[in-house]
Amino acid sequence: MDKKGPLKIGVIGAGRIGNIHAQNIVTRIPNAEVGAIADINLQAAEQIGAQFAVPLITKNHQELLDDASIDAVVICSATATHTQMIRDSAAAGKHIFCEKPIDFDLARIDQALQAVEEANVKLQIGFNRRFDPGFRRVREMIADGKIGDPHILRITSRDPEPLPLDYLKVSGGIFLDMTIHDFDMARYLIGSEVTQIYAAGAVLVDPKIGELGDLDTTLITLHFENGVIGAIDNSRKAVYGYDQRIEVFGSQGLLSAGNETPDRHLYSNTEGVHGPLPLYFFLERYTASYIAELQSFVDCVLNDTTPEVTGIDGRIPVVMGLAAIRSYEEKRPVRLQEVDRAN
Repeated sequence: MDKKGPLKIGVIGAGRIGNIHAQNIVTRIPNAEVGAIADINLQAAEQIGAQFAVPLITKNHQELLDDASIDAVVICSATATHTQMIRDSAAAGKHIFCEKPIDFDLARIDQALQAVEEANVKLQIGFNRRFDPGFRRVREMIADGKIGDPHILRITSRDPEPLPLDYLKVSGGIFLDMTIHDFDMARYLIGSEVTQIYAAGAVLVDPKIGELGDLDTTLITLHFENGVIGAIDNSRKAVYGYDQRIEVFGSQGLLSAGNETPDRHLYSNTEGVHGPLPLYFFLERYTASYIAELQSFVDCVLNDTTPEVTGIDGRIPVVMGLAAIRSYEEKRPVRLQEVDRAN
């Protein structure tokens, strides 16, 4: 688009992540502003709208889309609504930032991506961890050949405590809710596609999670087209905090990025060497990445460039999640082609 800014954004969904994005747009993104908030819970929309003096507050997302002054939308509503919101936004000619996952169903994802293509609008998916400074630097150094040919990838992602059961009921399960970030990170770091997945899992944290038909502890192995072997481990409860680490071992060295802590002090005494625990949860750990991903989206719209995380980048981790589900259920390695016959 030929507009130089500020980009006027409508936020659809006034929950926790919608609030974060609205706040970041208002306070941290100089070439964007929030022009509207929509949520079926009008009170939630009004709270954010009043805080940031948003001119249009509505419970009907279509009213937001009908506003000609809105250039783009940030979709933060429930996952089950994402593809409809994407199609409606594309039909209205709005550029789109959508939180992950796009959907749990590949056919609905493909319909949404087709609508975006036909409308010739931008679509960026909210895999914010790609914008974490440490993870991003590791990826850049791998691409620059600093460790030669990558051989082994390890990703650890563990929550400090399980999410509420009401959320887990509609989350799509651990592979499509939690591990999906790690699936995206695996592709991002290695720069190659995964061909086969083997997933093991258990319920070791909370039996109620198992009663929902979900898992809380998993270990997944990945085989990449370029020969790299990867491993992802997840837990819904790490008693010491939010555990987020990556490691890539190659023919010429090792790259890693570890946990962020409130400060960098170390205290040594006769009992050992002590330091601070990791930051407690994703809001603190990934503050910078949430700002950076939105800045990237705004810039790509204003400068007419390709989003850094495309719709296809949003689709492939869903395929990986579906493969992991089948692998766990059937207790065998699953090739991604088995769940995605279109490719």
